[in-house]
Amino acid sequence: MNNQAPAVLLLEDGTIYHGKAFGKIGTTTGEICFNTGMTGYQEVFTDPSYYGQIVIMNNVHVGNYGVKDSDIESDSVKIQGLIGRNLEELYSRRQAKGSLDEYLKENGIVSIEDVDTRALVAHVRTTGAMNCIISSEVLDEQKLKEMLAEVPSMAGLELASKVSTKEAYEQGDPNSPIKIAVIDYGVKQNILTCMTSRGAHVKVFPSNASLSDMKAFNPQGYFISNGPGDPAAMDYAVNTVKEVLAEEKPVFGICLGHQLLALANDIPTYKMHHGHRGLNHPVLNVNTGKCEITTQNHGFGVDPEAVRRNPNIEITHINLNDDSVEGIRLKDKPAFSVQYHPESFPGPHDSRYLFDDFIESVKTRL
Repeated sequence: MNNQAPAVLLLEDGTIYHGKAFGKIGTTTGEICFNTGMTGYQEVFTDPSYYGQIVIMNNVHVGNYGVKDSDIESDSVKIQGLIGRNLEELYSRRQAKGSLDEYLKENGIVSIEDVDTRALVAHVRTTGAMNCIISSEVLDEQKLKEMLAEVPSMAGLELASKVSTKEAYEQGDPNSPIKIAVIDYGVKQNILTCMTSRGAHVKVFPSNASLSDMKAFNPQGYFISNGPGDPAAMDYAVNTVKEVLAEEKPVFGICLGHQLLALANDIPTYKMHHGHRGLNHPVLNVNTGKCEITTQNHGFGVDPEAVRRNPNIEITHINLNDDSVEGIRLKDKPAFSVQYHPESFPGPHDSRYLFDDFIESVKTRL
């Protein structure tokens, strides 16, 4: 774009980048992270798991195919800010309803482009995740440092309740015998679609829903969703998962849901150095010996040694990049979880079978 206002990106460690404003003119703060995907930017921006984070998109061109309503994963953009090398105002997809710049402005997202994202990602990859600030209205470095110092660390933040639905809602065939109670800590629309397209009737409950609320739906299975924030700050959710497990019905957790299932079984979680975010993470299915290329978005993980010491938990999936635990299964209950996103919007469909496994587990108990 021509005549763009200047913008500044300042990291917590003092690293500073100067670029050009894109989207809303203003100031925003959050934890910096990077996504390695080459496509699917609108799905990324609307993923509730990114709430509280400013995202670097590794791909050099972002916005080149515009935006459209069918590419959203929630009711609004959830990222706090966007960093890119080339954030494109022009787009070429006929189905698009508008440009990325218009979309970010409509959703109030402050962004910066013309940044050397290769150097920035290498810096974050080396030094680790940290808070940052983007501004196209305050350009004074000292003032920005003072503003950034007020931003809390992601460690210890409970954010799921901020993105969860406030009222329960339903999707799928209401006459289906396969009823799934979904605990919404930041669920993506395509996760729900992956269940309803397999014949399930799902009811999505707020993060603070009680077990009695969910039992009134008479579910045959429970799904623990993805979401943002530190799982160790979610005692209320861990207690809910413990109550759900006591129902002895099939349970499936994804991402934050995976971490909550671990915590419910006394497996601690930890904040990762820089997290996993992208569409190309190789994961070994321990049971089949096959590698799956997975979609991921998480900054916390479960303690691998604690998992291995627990005689009641089986490791089902391992990340082939860093050997982190990507999937677990309880030996005494029909419950399992994965750290990655098998709905894979965007991404390869290697892991969609997990939804088949979950629905089949429910069907066998009808």
